[in-house]
Amino acid sequence: MRHHHLVASLLSVGLLAEIPLAHANGKSLVFCSEGSPAGFDIAQFTGGTDNDAAEPLYNRLTEFERGGTAVVPGLATHWDVSEDGLTYTFHLREGVKFHSNKAFTPSRDFNADDVLFSFNRMLDRNHPFTQAYPTEFPYFGSMSLDKNIAKVEKTGPHTVVFTLRSVDAAFVQNIAMSFAAILSAEYADQLLKAGKASDINHKPIGTGPFALARYQKDSQIRYKAHDQYWDPSKVKVGQLIYSINIDPSVRIQKLRKNECQVTLNPRPADLAVLEADSKLKVLQAPGYNLGYIAYNVQHPPFDNLKVRQAMDMAVNKQAILESVYQQAGQLAVNAMPPTQWSYDTSIKDAPFDPEKARQLLKEAGIKEGHEFTLWAMPVQRPYNPNAKLMAQMLQADWAKVGLKARIVSYEWGEYLKRAKAGEHDVILMGWTGDNGDPDNWLGTLYSCDAIGSNNAAMWCDPAYDALVKKAKTLNYQEQRSELYLQAQRRLKEQVPITPIAHSTVSQPISAKVQDFKVSPFGRNSFDGVSLTD
Repeated sequence: MRHHHLVASLLSVGLLAEIPLAHANGKSLVFCSEGSPAGFDIAQFTGGTDNDAAEPLYNRLTEFERGGTAVVPGLATHWDVSEDGLTYTFHLREGVKFHSNKAFTPSRDFNADDVLFSFNRMLDRNHPFTQAYPTEFPYFGSMSLDKNIAKVEKTGPHTVVFTLRSVDAAFVQNIAMSFAAILSAEYADQLLKAGKASDINHKPIGTGPFALARYQKDSQIRYKAHDQYWDPSKVKVGQLIYSINIDPSVRIQKLRKNECQVTLNPRPADLAVLEADSKLKVLQAPGYNLGYIAYNVQHPPFDNLKVRQAMDMAVNKQAILESVYQQAGQLAVNAMPPTQWSYDTSIKDAPFDPEKARQLLKEAGIKEGHEFTLWAMPVQRPYNPNAKLMAQMLQADWAKVGLKARIVSYEWGEYLKRAKAGEHDVILMGWTGDNGDPDNWLGTLYSCDAIGSNNAAMWCDPAYDALVKKAKTLNYQEQRSELYLQAQRRLKEQVPITPIAHSTVSQPISAKVQDFKVSPFGRNSFDGVSLTD
């Protein structure tokens, strides 16, 4: 007996065949982005900049509705789930076209082989493509999908079956995330035969509403409308251009001069000016995010709980909220935002107490002037509008208890790469939720499997891990919540991180921009977005 989980799709190739492309006006939309992506093969990366760069290019089997958390059909029109929750059968959309480039013209439409390639290269370390282009798939691994997906099979040209080893209550949401983008198996095969497998990262081919036209590192990314996109109503501009500007003041100037029509992450101090500009709109949404400090517990003395407790209670969070966030957010107490279901409201912060911190450090045998590295991200993120200032404030806070923090930073892609390798002592990090499920916080950021990917604390606690792993296997939210409550308490007791703040997300756009949606997941998506005259 099988449950039939049918999500009705209003979009089919037959229904849309007669609709003319909405981008016929050839307009260009410019997005002022904050940095260069490390690449376009999004399964390799976890940063927001990389996600933004890949977003126009790809589709996934399931998608999140624009501006929301609900799952809707993507390259799968509907799916069935077995009675025991271990088998998912996806029925694929027909007539979907891949992009082309100078070296590749697809000879066929999207089919089950593309799904098999996209997932099997992550599942199988001996996959020929993975052997030719050895890469890590950090998100896939940190969510334990590499361990839990037993196999992916096709039962027809447009039917794919996933078999899991254990129930994953958030599986459909998980594969709606960026890392699960569907790539062309035919293109991959061509690259493999030509000895150019790494081109999949630099010369991407997807099924998304826009295709890559040109990329100039630290300058711009140009995309062109995908003329054969399976949902023409989503393609309303002829060109999409990412203008890369690290400096937030430059991004704001460009927006006000109409040199770009959408930007991101304004400094809180700039909001009043932007809101007063009649040519602009400032969209706002509660922050489904967390800015935090992670202590690398694999580097002494941060393996000592007393040291972590001391550093935690030496941080003047209120001062940081006022100076860094300028009150555009709320103090964080827990390891995920309070808008997340299963959030534990009973957890309280340790008091700000420098004297107690000094005492704990003394008990831990830490000498006055102990030096360590404090890593500060080089870019603005939704969860941290000014990491440099925050690092300077932390440096001053910890100096008051006898610790000497040496601030270091790297280019954003290098910062993330080195952090995953565990080179840091203490690091400023953050997260914007990706799928609306507690596991996306408690599993993705703090589990043992997430070490080497998103677990910046390099923390592995068996008691905590058992709770989080068990919660994923349960189907009922009430049962899962009870385990997540216990996990949050364990994490708070062990202090691998110090939560700082949940920021309010403000997105300034030109008044000419129509139907742009602020994503709760921090994605910048331009399908369905248009420009008026």
